[in-house]
Amino acid sequence: MEEQSVFSELPEALVEEMLEKSNQIGEEILLMFKELKEKKKEIREQLQKSGMLKNDRELEFPQPPTTCGVDGSYAIEKLMAMDLVGCAAVAVEGLTPPFETRHWEAPKHLTFMAHEKRDDDTPSIVRGIMIQMELELAVNAPHDIVMLDGSFTTPIIYMNQAVSKAKEKNTDISEELIKRFESFLMAYRTILEASKSDKIWVSLPKYTTRQELGKSLGWASHYDDRALMTFILSAGEYTTPIPLEKPIEKWHLASPKDNQKLDRVIDEITSLLEKIHVVYYKPHSWMPALRLEIPSSVATNKSRLSILFQGLRYQCGTAGIMEPYPLFMADRMVKHLGSAMPAFRQSSTRQIIELYEEEDFSEIFFTMHGYRTEGGK
Repeated sequence: MEEQSVFSELPEALVEEMLEKSNQIGEEILLMFKELKEKKKEIREQLQKSGMLKNDRELEFPQPPTTCGVDGSYAIEKLMAMDLVGCAAVAVEGLTPPFETRHWEAPKHLTFMAHEKRDDDTPSIVRGIMIQMELELAVNAPHDIVMLDGSFTTPIIYMNQAVSKAKEKNTDISEELIKRFESFLMAYRTILEASKSDKIWVSLPKYTTRQELGKSLGWASHYDDRALMTFILSAGEYTTPIPLEKPIEKWHLASPKDNQKLDRVIDEITSLLEKIHVVYYKPHSWMPALRLEIPSSVATNKSRLSILFQGLRYQCGTAGIMEPYPLFMADRMVKHLGSAMPAFRQSSTRQIIELYEEEDFSEIFFTMHGYRTEGGK
């Protein structure tokens, strides 16, 4: 029944052709998988000889640290007369060690909503506000380990795009982005420095095109580092930290205003990004290898690495959840923002009707008619 509902609106010939092509792709992927299986032993020996393969048993494990995960989302409800814009960031506390009291009884969050005239640049700007709120939550979380979804480089990429668009606008969302910009910079710098020995920030991108391991060890370009480490690593094994792949051009972040203090902080941030390291760690046999991006101050300190691995092991204790528990929960929560936007639109419509003094409400319903909701993370 489910398969029929998926294909019910598609022409039968189209479905048959796509199914045939998908079967062909399946055969090609199987050949790639067999190639990886054949090379598994060779690649594992290469990692061992290079000294890049380690086991967390070599580290002293402390008691499980406290953790939280931070994620964000934005959505744009496209109406007939304008766009309804919303974004949110959520921080979820991880499973609490039995000897610790909870820091938070409920998830923490930050939100922003506005109505804007139609503009192609709105998604870039509202995504920038989302990033600002994520880092604000992350820097203020009282936990030993704070996990971020995505790469440490994502904020500078998205924020640079957002600022370049916001400087040209005179809208509520551009004003909000510029107002939050300085606090965003300070939070970003603090996270990348990770100077306090009792505080670790770690980014866990699910998907990346960077292949630091493969390039350093001369693997074929179609080998994906994370996929390969999922096959190669056993439970408790990790790769030694190596520098994050550098961009072709130096990292750049525009400032929305002429301010030498902010320019100096931006220079510090771009310098700290060049010191970020990458580690692949497999906490349990039922987990894929996790790609961890960590500040240099963590990568060069075995004690802090052991705390990080212990926290990840503790938060990945449930088979079937393919990422640490707090990130999984934060991701599930923020994904529902887009589906909730029509309800927020209806709430605004009811408020307008209650305050409207005319008898004919048809103009309001046409104005607030929604075409579709777009969003992202």
